[in-house]
Amino acid sequence: MAFRSIFTALLIAGLWLLSGVGLTAQALTPIELSDVGYIPCPPEYADGMVAAGSLREANCFLITGKAINRSGKPVIDVDIFGRIFDANDNPVMQNRGRLGGIPEVLPGESEFELRISVAANQPEPLKLKQFKASGFSGKVRGLSGDAINQ
Repeated sequence: MAFRSIFTALLIAGLWLLSGVGLTAQALTPIELSDVGYIPCPPEYADGMVAAGSLREANCFLITGKAINRSGKPVIDVDIFGRIFDANDNPVMQNRGRLGGIPEVLPGESEFELRISVAANQPEPLKLKQFKASGFSGKVRGLSGDAINQ
């Protein structure tokens, strides 16, 4: 009985130690967003736009703004989150907080844009709320040492 308990404890400890081998922990780095707004897409972006998951007509918009990286290092795989409402306070992208991403944000201030489609029956002006972003200071590596985000 004691042998079984010791073996189980060693097995659990071994698995716990192995679970972290080869992983490089990369902390999420916040990216400040400012001057967030929207503009209609240029015609070449908007041709044939339909609302996500349907064949209804949609309007194309670019969410624009500035991404401010104060970390002093490049930040990669930056996810942008926010809430978008139409003029009647109805959600434009229901059940969706992540709106898109930026492959890399260098230290300092840079501009960004994300393309979204909005059902044509949702009235403007759009209301952009709770926008925030975060990314990683380096590639997340798996057990084999290969980068996961390539």
